[in-house]
Amino acid sequence: MSTALASIASSLSRKVLSNYVGHRPQIYFRSFTSCILLPSINKFSVTKPNQFKNLKMSSEKPKVIFVLGAPGAGKGTQCSNIVKTYGYAHLSAGDLLREERQRSGSEFGELIEDCIVNGKIVPVAVTCSLLENAMTKCFAETGTNKFLIDGFPRNRDNLDGWTLQMSEKVDLQFVIVFDCTEEVCVERCLKRGAAGSGRTDDNLESLKKRFNTFYNDSLPIIEFYDAKNLVRKINGVGDADVVFESVQKVFKEIKD
Repeated sequence: MSTALASIASSLSRKVLSNYVGHRPQIYFRSFTSCILLPSINKFSVTKPNQFKNLKMSSEKPKVIFVLGAPGAGKGTQCSNIVKTYGYAHLSAGDLLREERQRSGSEFGELIEDCIVNGKIVPVAVTCSLLENAMTKCFAETGTNKFLIDGFPRNRDNLDGWTLQMSEKVDLQFVIVFDCTEEVCVERCLKRGAAGSGRTDDNLESLKKRFNTFYNDSLPIIEFYDAKNLVRKINGVGDADVVFESVQKVFKEIKD
């Protein structure tokens, strides 16, 4: 990473997972997989931070559901089903970051590329800005005020950044976690890559790093929300339609 990018990275606060020293990944959701991953939904991607800073959100707080799971755990497939059935807008943190990485002239492009290829997590200041802008744009263009945020928060830094910047601005309904075996996850990601996903991290070397990151950084976040009774764990193994039946049971608890 260049000196300039290292400076950018160091300027974005990053806290140590001190609350989780001694955590062992096999304790919680150690096995993970996915349904066939559908093309990502990028309609409301925002590629320039603060591009929509003058737009306003609804006077009612946006409703947010976090969707978490290991790489290839079926998040994209089921988010697509939820969008069609329940009218939520799907915001993929990963897709927003990939778009920002590819945007010509992006000051964060190389930093994001380095994080994605090496299975690291992008600094929270970048991710939160992209998510907030995407929600603002989506509401301004469509009036949709319900959001699935896929692949976030992924570590304690994400959680702290979200809490500081967004927790008072949204209504967090719950956190969906797709639980699948690692072997199936890897198989699906590799098939996705072989089919031409265009993702630089759909290869075995990057997947190993991504799984390590998930076990070390993301599982403690799931435990944090589980302690608040916000986690809705869903078995992601099997046919996508069968998995979605479990998703529908979770959504029955929501009262409009």
